[in-house]
Amino acid sequence: MNATQVLDEVSNAWDSRILPQLQEYIRIPAKSPMFDADWQEHGYLDTVVHSTARWIEAQKVAGLTLEVVRLEGRTPVLFFEVAATKAAQNTVLMYGHLDKQPEFSGWRNDLGPWTPVLQDGKLYGRGGADDGYAAYAAITAIQALKSQNIAHPKIVGLIETAEESGSFDLLPYVDALKTRMGDVGLVVCLDSGAGNYDQLWLTNSLRGMVSGVLKVEILTEGVHSGDASGLVPSSFRIMRQVLDRLEDSATGRLLPASFHCEVPAERLQQAKATAAILGEEIYKRFPWAHYDCGGSTAFSLPTTTDPLQALLNRTWTPTLSVTGADGFPDLQNAGNVLRPYTAFKMSLRLPPLVEADKAVQELKALLEDNAPYQARVTFERGSSATGWNAPDTASWFEAALNAASKAHFGAACGYIGQGGTIPLMNMLSKGFPKAQMMVCGVLGPKANAHGPNEFLHVPYAKKLTAAVAEVIAQIP
Repeated sequence: MNATQVLDEVSNAWDSRILPQLQEYIRIPAKSPMFDADWQEHGYLDTVVHSTARWIEAQKVAGLTLEVVRLEGRTPVLFFEVAATKAAQNTVLMYGHLDKQPEFSGWRNDLGPWTPVLQDGKLYGRGGADDGYAAYAAITAIQALKSQNIAHPKIVGLIETAEESGSFDLLPYVDALKTRMGDVGLVVCLDSGAGNYDQLWLTNSLRGMVSGVLKVEILTEGVHSGDASGLVPSSFRIMRQVLDRLEDSATGRLLPASFHCEVPAERLQQAKATAAILGEEIYKRFPWAHYDCGGSTAFSLPTTTDPLQALLNRTWTPTLSVTGADGFPDLQNAGNVLRPYTAFKMSLRLPPLVEADKAVQELKALLEDNAPYQARVTFERGSSATGWNAPDTASWFEAALNAASKAHFGAACGYIGQGGTIPLMNMLSKGFPKAQMMVCGVLGPKANAHGPNEFLHVPYAKKLTAAVAEVIAQIP
């Protein structure tokens, strides 16, 4: 392909067609079903799916057919097919999602989750980078192939609307559409991250995840703390004891040995190479709290400042995060009352090779059995997914990645594990064991998906889109 022409056409498409569409997408609070129990009544997921479908149809890609597929009682998916223009046994599957994380707090005063703001090459707003852009970038990459008359195999697209809820509807759709997909030889998943904005990055592993609500109940109603404290144990203290079974609070290390696994030698070597590229940026990119300390500024510290260990901590080490709480009144309404219960929403990240279902069973028993003071302790499982470790890289695929990265970034492709979870990847690796996996995305430093001030780095997105076209063009 003519790399200059590819990038020029892709950049024009982003400026004139994709960015206006993404701004409208950001305005729609299409929260994933986990965060919007009334998603069917609200209709936001249907709105973004049909809006995306109309945009795709308006591009008039030669050989493309499209439909919105809905299985009974499930979230909708968008499925498109582009007919092959060369004889090939394998299909290219392009994946993304349109559902979003909830608003979260802490947005800058001039920003908001549902207010698109384009500033300094960054498009702010919830869902643009994670990963509302995926369908539009996929179609634009296909158009780049068509523009230069590059022969390609059949290309299919699967855009779901429950990824942020653990993709609980995805497997039934994959089963229903599998015959139409054909034998998938390359998966292009535009829902991942980048180590920097200076080269193409390929995700080589994803952690698994178990979420749920841990609740400790000690009373049936709140009572005066002066009357009861010292006699009635605090539900919060019991919660701390229960969590001590799972995590060493001094180090953050999870205690069950079965939640850990050995890092494969290839991943360790790739992590060493990536650590050399990124260095301190691996941990410095986060928005650390800071304060005045005797005339100088003191910053909060990471768990490690060793770049290699930092990479491994966020990709191959199990970790616990408390992402929500219940049973607590607002500070202004907090009186002298001993609360009847404490509940935490927990997110447990698992190494790529640890099975989520087994971890859930062990976790539930660990937390619930033999509760202190015979309190009522329950763990209600939420979403879960086993992680993913990339298959061996084919020689053509490695060469294509490096060529595409050098053509559009001037540097070789980098390899990085991600601490997040994309349930589809493990499903597809099992369903299509021979497929190469181009898992990549725009979530680079400070992009802050799921948190406040999420942004899409537009210059990087343009180059990534061009790189995807270049890789598909090299399929043997």
